[in-house]
Amino acid sequence: MTTEVATKKHTAFVTTTRGLNRQLPPMKLFEKAKKYGIWNPSELDMTQDRQDWLRLKPDEQRILTHLTAQFVAGEEAVTLDLLPLILAIASENRTEEEMFLTTFLWEEAKHTDFFQRVLHEVIGVDSQADLPRFHTPHYSQVFYEALPAALDRLMQDRSPHAQLIASITYNMIVEGVLAETGYHAYFTMLKRHQLMPGVVAGVNKIKQDESRHIAYGIFLISRLVAENPALWPVAEDTMNTLLLPAVGIIQENFAQYDPMPFGLDLDEFIQYAMMQFQKRMNRIEGARGASLESIYQVTHAAIDSDDA
Repeated sequence: MTTEVATKKHTAFVTTTRGLNRQLPPMKLFEKAKKYGIWNPSELDMTQDRQDWLRLKPDEQRILTHLTAQFVAGEEAVTLDLLPLILAIASENRTEEEMFLTTFLWEEAKHTDFFQRVLHEVIGVDSQADLPRFHTPHYSQVFYEALPAALDRLMQDRSPHAQLIASITYNMIVEGVLAETGYHAYFTMLKRHQLMPGVVAGVNKIKQDESRHIAYGIFLISRLVAENPALWPVAEDTMNTLLLPAVGIIQENFAQYDPMPFGLDLDEFIQYAMMQFQKRMNRIEGARGASLESIYQVTHAAIDSDDA
């Protein structure tokens, strides 16, 4: 039995009709991605990092393994789950947005590659290591359940409602709260103590990549809210619902250590996560009733003030 597949046809192309709009925020982000996103995890020298690792105390080694095991799986998760968002944007013929989104998969895959190197070449784990033990209950709730569910939904439902939930889950919570708090943890443990220069350099590059992803995500969420004012309650409920397990991950990660390795302070990381969440929440709330031109202006200003 043969299953017929609908044949897709094009009726026009942006590049030969109106031309690319290089004034759109995604195109400005695309320019930054072309300039700053070309780095190779394999070229980072981690020789000193391994030597630093061997001198760490057991609880310091454990917390770094814990954080890296969560990061590498998280980067793999977004690499696996991201494609439906790209397809959803492409289906609306938003060529400029899709062009920038093509950099996401490439970059998330590189991040996965980087953290795998850290695990094997710095931490020295092998295939027998029980790394999933570091995937706490709230971590599983976000990365094993909420993220794939929100992104996969776009395969059947590409509505603004579904896109909003997907981008909030991926860009605002996974990247904007959890990943950024994780970078803060790496820098607090390593950069402040002048340890593991290769890891610090890689995390800094990843932070630059993710800042572009977040900038696009806040733009997308703001555009959807501006175009569909009735969706604001959905945005607010999704953000508040996911914030609880996101903060729960941070608490689960650090609360088990007493005393905290590297002189870490749990309250500092909770406050940092809430600060990152609130500033994005304020941006998105400001999109209610705003014009698209206003959304573009705010996004341009945010991109121009960033070093990514």
